[in-house]
Amino acid sequence: MTERLYYTDPYTTEFDAHIVGAEAHEGRPAVVLDRTAFYPTSGGQPFDTGQLGGVAVVDVVDRDDGTILHVIERELQAGPVRGRIDWTRRFEHMQQHTGQHVLSAAFERVVGARTESFHLGSMSSTIDLGRMVSAGEIDRAEDEANRIVWEDRPVTIRFADAEEAAKLPLRKEPARTGRLRLIDVENFDISACGGTHVARTGAIGMIAIAGSERVRGGTRVEFLCGVRALRGYRALRDAMASSVRLLSILPGDLPAGIERIQADAKDTKRQLKDLQTKLASFEAAALADRAEVRGASRVVVEALEGWDANGLKAIASAISSRPGHAAVLFGVPPPSAIVIARAPDATVDCAATLKALTDRFGGKGGGRSDFAQGGGLQGSAEDFVACARSLV
Repeated sequence: MTERLYYTDPYTTEFDAHIVGAEAHEGRPAVVLDRTAFYPTSGGQPFDTGQLGGVAVVDVVDRDDGTILHVIERELQAGPVRGRIDWTRRFEHMQQHTGQHVLSAAFERVVGARTESFHLGSMSSTIDLGRMVSAGEIDRAEDEANRIVWEDRPVTIRFADAEEAAKLPLRKEPARTGRLRLIDVENFDISACGGTHVARTGAIGMIAIAGSERVRGGTRVEFLCGVRALRGYRALRDAMASSVRLLSILPGDLPAGIERIQADAKDTKRQLKDLQTKLASFEAAALADRAEVRGASRVVVEALEGWDANGLKAIASAISSRPGHAAVLFGVPPPSAIVIARAPDATVDCAATLKALTDRFGGKGGGRSDFAQGGGLQGSAEDFVACARSLV
């Protein structure tokens, strides 16, 4: 059983211990200490990093037998060792985890939404609520949570047996039995938890809701606390500054500016499609006039630059609308699209021709005997055309 120093003092950054066991964990060296301040991955909170005897700790594992395994970069010998926690990482996790307690309690108190699970990620954290909540309810819970933060209430660590815990207003039923470690946010929340937390709510800094989505009939809420909230603000500030500079508008006009650009882009796309359709008809006529006689058919085999799959389809369809005509058209540069079409009285088998070409040049596609298309062909335009002419 490893003594867990973080249970009683999460602000411990350095400690002395003894290495009492050494082994391998997933191919890497690892040691067991008689006591540790390193927090192992547990309860939705990631592990601590730092050093043991000058060797980097890269993972911390909580084992079923009550020992904590410290995965390290290189082997250490049994005996005394000094440990040092990466305080920046630890404190960031303390802010997020304590913020989660406050935010979960706020959702339950203000809008009656219970937290089903919690995840502390590397960039942001999430709580999954048991029901759908509205944007207004999220705002109310966020306001209440920050009120508790700014009141700088004490956050204390308590221990209680099952009988004592049963008399306390715990926010959720404990998952463990026996003696419980409780995190008590003064007059706001009491929860059984083994994680690391700040000593006062003011150290959380602030709690900012970054977004929400529907998950399994409930709501997943993404949030940022403390230093992460600051980084999130800076990212939004820089994105806003860049956007207003590029669009030459005021920050408050940004939504309207984006909407205008989207409308203009939609109009431009529609105009481009109309022009491409007209151009395709002219291109098809010019190509059809130069069609090669292949048996009983007149066939166009060309590699066309600047045309996407839709453009090639429009040209091929126009060519194959002429009696006895067929078209095999490639888009270049690679990876190339291909469209093959024929008139009802032409003799080209489009699907078979496409398969032969994709077997030779890669890519994929499919179709019928009178029309086939694909993409992803690799090779030169000259090789495409030469091979297609030999096939038709």
